[in-house]
Amino acid sequence: MTIEKASQESGAATARKRGIRRILGPNLVAVVISVGIAVLIRLFVFQSFFIPSGSMIPTLQIGDRIVVSKLSFDLGGVQRGDIVVFRRPAADTVDPGIEDLVKRVVGLPGETIWSSKGHVYIDGKMLSEPYLPPGDLTYHIKRQTIPKGDYFLMGDNRGDSYDSRYFGPVPGSLFIGKVVLRFYPFSRFAVL
Repeated sequence: MTIEKASQESGAATARKRGIRRILGPNLVAVVISVGIAVLIRLFVFQSFFIPSGSMIPTLQIGDRIVVSKLSFDLGGVQRGDIVVFRRPAADTVDPGIEDLVKRVVGLPGETIWSSKGHVYIDGKMLSEPYLPPGDLTYHIKRQTIPKGDYFLMGDNRGDSYDSRYFGPVPGSLFIGKVVLRFYPFSRFAVL
């Protein structure tokens, strides 16, 4: 091989490498930035979850997919009626394979809660719960004052929900976020 021919082949190889870098360089940077943004959004803003049980029927069905806002409590605080996803409290030992739970906020810190004749009472007043299925009654809430920073959470399917009636009030520090959207199945799409 002559020096001239080797030099031409080396120049062609260098040109190919430059061409690949020109194509891959900006695209690779865009991919890395996109992945970084997606990770940040998932960590700090929104996260999707799958509903594995019937404890929130009829609001959430088994197999539904939901979006949780991790910022909603920072912006507006926790309200009665919010549906929240939270990390399993230590007192819940029923199914250790499930790490995150979804329930509705029924009682707020400092309130006194109990059930009587199938209804929930908060500070002496019967709670209106239009989200419950007709005829669904609530039992097994002993009279108690919810500690500061804790919330009383229950599933909408009261007959099939293991919740604060059994494992007690849940610290707000375990909350992941508020359910804001049911996006799958598409036929049940709803802003919650």
